[in-house]
Amino acid sequence: MLDHPTLDQLKALRLDGMAQAFTELQAQDAAGDLAHAEWLALLIDREVASRNTRRFQTRMRAAKLRHLGAAIEDVDYRTPRKLDKPLFQKLATGRWIAEKRNLLITGPCGVGKTWLASALGQKACRDDRTVIYKRLPRLFAELELAHGDGRFPRLFRSLVRADLLILDDWGPDRLTASQRRDLMEIVEDRYGAGSTLVTSQLPVDAWHEVVGEPTFADAILDRLVHNAYRLDLDGPSMRKRTGQDAASNVDEQVRG
Repeated sequence: MLDHPTLDQLKALRLDGMAQAFTELQAQDAAGDLAHAEWLALLIDREVASRNTRRFQTRMRAAKLRHLGAAIEDVDYRTPRKLDKPLFQKLATGRWIAEKRNLLITGPCGVGKTWLASALGQKACRDDRTVIYKRLPRLFAELELAHGDGRFPRLFRSLVRADLLILDDWGPDRLTASQRRDLMEIVEDRYGAGSTLVTSQLPVDAWHEVVGEPTFADAILDRLVHNAYRLDLDGPSMRKRTGQDAASNVDEQVRG
């Protein structure tokens, strides 16, 4: 059986998963009983798994989610915050992203809006979808700078091409004229092409006032709201429960 030459060739071809599996199999006495086809199948399976892991890690780095450890499997359904469990479990399948639908998560500070958004974003990365997370106040500042230094076209393309764009912390400050125009362009180009997730402490009925100008408000909200799922959370801040609740995942879910 070839040893180092095969391992060197696998590494040279950047088949790192296969190389690792090859090394492990050689160290196992039972591996000698495997047929060539079985060896090959194991090597290929490991390479596929390795590539999927690297792809997921790349997606997560690009997404820049607020809560990297958030995962749909760890969602706390026990805390009384009016989280619609059947709807969230439906959202966790990711089908809404495949259908290019939006999601609006509203509720008071501390009920876990950002954590839930991050968990759905992480699931989308696992499903090999492109995700971008942005806090809206910082995004507007970034867009303003981009207009001045020539980066706007590149930034705009990245925002509209993502499979899932998470816009965190909508409102309460009224948008400026330039912010209205930028947001309108983003939601217009994303409409029917990708999913947008918006979190806000304000109820959706108050968003019109945040946009300010009625014509822009009607156009922006029409593209965000009409095909959107909605999670309307309510309840006391989960931050106040962390000192009393022994569940390990609550501390992570309180931010947002």
